[in-house]
Amino acid sequence: MAAAELERLRMAGAGMAIAVLTSGGDAQGMNAAVRAVTRMGIYVGAKVFLIYEGYEGLVEGGDNIKQANWLSVSNIIQLGGTVIGSARCKAFTTRAGRLRAARNLVEHGITNLCVIGGDGSLTGADIFRSEWAGLLEELVRDGQISEEVAKKNCRLNIVGLVGSIDNDFCGTDMTIGTDSALHRIMEVVDAITTTAQSHQRTFVLEVMGRHCGYLALVSGLASGADWLFIPESPPEDGWEDLMCERLGETRSRGSRLNIIIIAEGAIDRSGKPISSNYVKDLVVQRLGFDTRVTVLGHVQRGGTPSAFDRVLSSKMGMEAVMALLEATPDTPACVVSHSGNQSVRLPLMECVQVTKDVQKAMDEKRFEEAIQLRGRSFENNWNIYKLLAHQKPAQEKSPFSMAILNVGAPAAGMNAAVRSAVRIGICQGHTVYVVSDGFEGLAKGQVREVGWHDVAGWLGRGGSMLGTKRTLPKTCMEKIVENVRKFNIQGLLVIGGFEAYEGVLQLVEARGQYQELCIVMCVIPATISNNVPGTDFSLGSDTAVNAAMESCDRIKQSASGTKRRVFIVETMGGLLRANVEHLTDKMKTDIQRGLVLRNEKCHEHYTTEFLYNLYSSEGKGIFDCRINVLGHLQQGGAPTPFDRNYGTKLGVKAVLWMSEKLQQVYSKGEPGAGFPTAVGEAGGYCFRLPGLALSEMAKVSSVPLPGRVFANSGDTACVIGLRKKVVAFSPVTELKKVTDFEHRLPQEQWWLNLRLMLKMLANYQISLTEYISGQMEHVTRRTLSIEKGF
Repeated sequence: MAAAELERLRMAGAGMAIAVLTSGGDAQGMNAAVRAVTRMGIYVGAKVFLIYEGYEGLVEGGDNIKQANWLSVSNIIQLGGTVIGSARCKAFTTRAGRLRAARNLVEHGITNLCVIGGDGSLTGADIFRSEWAGLLEELVRDGQISEEVAKKNCRLNIVGLVGSIDNDFCGTDMTIGTDSALHRIMEVVDAITTTAQSHQRTFVLEVMGRHCGYLALVSGLASGADWLFIPESPPEDGWEDLMCERLGETRSRGSRLNIIIIAEGAIDRSGKPISSNYVKDLVVQRLGFDTRVTVLGHVQRGGTPSAFDRVLSSKMGMEAVMALLEATPDTPACVVSHSGNQSVRLPLMECVQVTKDVQKAMDEKRFEEAIQLRGRSFENNWNIYKLLAHQKPAQEKSPFSMAILNVGAPAAGMNAAVRSAVRIGICQGHTVYVVSDGFEGLAKGQVREVGWHDVAGWLGRGGSMLGTKRTLPKTCMEKIVENVRKFNIQGLLVIGGFEAYEGVLQLVEARGQYQELCIVMCVIPATISNNVPGTDFSLGSDTAVNAAMESCDRIKQSASGTKRRVFIVETMGGLLRANVEHLTDKMKTDIQRGLVLRNEKCHEHYTTEFLYNLYSSEGKGIFDCRINVLGHLQQGGAPTPFDRNYGTKLGVKAVLWMSEKLQQVYSKGEPGAGFPTAVGEAGGYCFRLPGLALSEMAKVSSVPLPGRVFANSGDTACVIGLRKKVVAFSPVTELKKVTDFEHRLPQEQWWLNLRLMLKMLANYQISLTEYISGQMEHVTRRTLSIEKGF
């Protein structure tokens, strides 16, 4: 693209003035959003102003409104809270206060406002927008501005970003700060778990959520809590007896720890608050358990934002600027939302209204409706929590048995998936085996039956408790088949990375030779590389990204006292020259520090050592370099809340799907029921029966096998994955068509689109035409109510 055209696109926002403010309670990730709005605004040629102290600063004006430059938001992405401040402002709730705010904006020529806050803050912004013309008329009438100035600033464009740790806003998968708050909660849960187990204690944890129980619900699911209180679903009358019975049962099964999680807004069916102290006293009086209360309070708002919140906020901030850039007089105030890895724009007040409908349903004791209005994710979480926490092992055994194994490199979340899969399998009445050391262990017969308590305490553990290896079935197929037959395994759940997918594909392709492999199989993707086809996210990738991010934060902190230094390298072929030139220009600014990340296998020849030598040589006299290799640090550590929750839900859904398939392909002995009536008629496979020579197969006309599972269709061996917002089961044979086996990758990776965002926010000279804007969507109450996906 010609330089002139590139410059024209870069100056698409010339003449615009954008202001950004944060309002209401602070949330981790707000600074990342402020940074993205500021830099994207400058990138498109607009003037960007930072408004300090929220609406109070907007009303007071003066030094509270300052024009920003590129460096104004440097080195803030890793900071919690909001560096531009937030304050409640009674004055802005009055017309007189909004009149002063309008005067201050007009004084700076600002007609575009980005508000980062909760639904109250966003509602205030919409009121401000609707009154704008009248406010200008009043300012002209009072002689505070001229008619010419009023005409020039006749329209105010509003865009909102939802910053709330409660995730209580309808229309977005996640709000800014929610994931980070869950990190704080799980850090506390992990810390108290150790002391509670040492002393056989019960802990009552009170988390934030006066009106929304999202934090409590996900924390309960991710910690394996014994009991949970949320405002959307008060416990049934007589809950005290049921809870104490539940706690007593877990202790009798050998558990040394009980966890009860309670949202601060928890109520009973009559609307009476349920306090953490009341629950504690109840446990002590009824059961005599040593019980402690921990109230997390504002700890949940503190600390650094998680990787997810940084990326989410950056995507939303960039999209907010594009929304302002493309706004017309007919464009309603919008809120930028997150929907299945995509940024979308939704009418602000429609989202606010549905959010209010949730509270109305709760006030009117329509609790089931309130759960549904919270969204599909909330409802799924609630149902799975009840399934795992309140169900007991089945009284009658089913005719089915299944085995669970880990394959490939260890990944955080594997143990959470195994735990939930084992327990749901037991609830279904199945015989559940676990296999040590992957396919190699299956070949060696390292198979053992497990019970409910065998997987207790696995949720928060990193790595693989079962042990895992990269061995593929083709190297030991006969032995695997022998043990599948020996243990009568009818379902195989494989949790792992690309080797897990490739291994199951090999087993499926061997069905024609081995009848024993005509069983139901499912793959749960678990790898820090996130390279398994059939899913947008693999277990462990969120934990690995956070581990890398925390290391980078420490490196940046180390570099804070050093100028003209570049840390860590990641780049690809043709960008080397541009990369070096970009860093050289950067060192001439006040920043004088650089951080470049390199994937260990990004290029055969451009090794870390080569790049270190290149940067050292090209930057000689301008900057020096340092190498940091993270290595297996990314595979270790406790899983993040996302990976615990994700692994738990995938384990449940995988086993329920396998149970359904097993029922479909099971025959009680009727001739021809699910079995071939002639050679080759079963889905195109020709298989051998035990003790039957291949030469004799042509004589077979009907082979009823009583009490057996026979699964040889493509849809009986699948990868379970999250695609956009839907959990999908994709046949491994179908995924083969979209897999690059040479590079061990899906042919398309959605996350590659994030490179553009990274370059723009790092001020690379690239074309704005490459940016794909989110679309404005008009939604109904129903579509908003299911907006929160998996």
